[in-house]
Amino acid sequence: MEQTKGGPDRRIGRRALIIGGAAAAVGTGALLARDELSRMWWQVPGVDKPRVEGAVDYTGARWVAASSANWRRADRPADYTVDMVIVHVTQGSFDSAVQVFQDPGHGAASHYIVRDDGHITQMIRELDVAYHAGNREYNERSVGIEHAGFVDRPQDFTDAMYAASARLTAGICARYGIPVDREHIIGHVEVPGTDHTDPGEHWDWDRYMRLVRRAGTGSTPA
Repeated sequence: MEQTKGGPDRRIGRRALIIGGAAAAVGTGALLARDELSRMWWQVPGVDKPRVEGAVDYTGARWVAASSANWRRADRPADYTVDMVIVHVTQGSFDSAVQVFQDPGHGAASHYIVRDDGHITQMIRELDVAYHAGNREYNERSVGIEHAGFVDRPQDFTDAMYAASARLTAGICARYGIPVDREHIIGHVEVPGTDHTDPGEHWDWDRYMRLVRRAGTGSTPA
């Protein structure tokens, strides 16, 4: 039977369109939910995200694990945006820093330690939250880099240390799209609520930022 304009066929068409649109919306929601579950499945109690033992995020770094009491598992940047690098000074030797970061009673550790000769040790994966900033929000959004030495000894901040740390920071910034500026690369002293003073007045920020930018562009540091 031929239907007139505005008759049953048109109503059926509208109904089909509405139902189809609703189904598409449900389908999209289901896909998003499935994607979320696939990303977060490892957070189910009793399930651990697969890890490669001894893996490092920075080529050339040596892996030495910090105590698990000094950091917590995460899936950054999927669960926390990483948009900051925080510069520390150990106020002690390289060996003593490694030792305290392995001490479960210490309660703190950074992702990396840079030695005066440019050697880099990684103790916590970048995807995990290190207890290094003394501020939960800043811990969740940052990568912490310790530098072996003392804030009142400018001679501890060697050319090799600056160059190695700058390459490390440039790589972190490239991985997470972090702007190379002093709003996103900061000292521990600049973290809200902290009582720390590192890296101190002898840390040459102008030089360091220049080296980070050059490392990011592949230029040879001067």
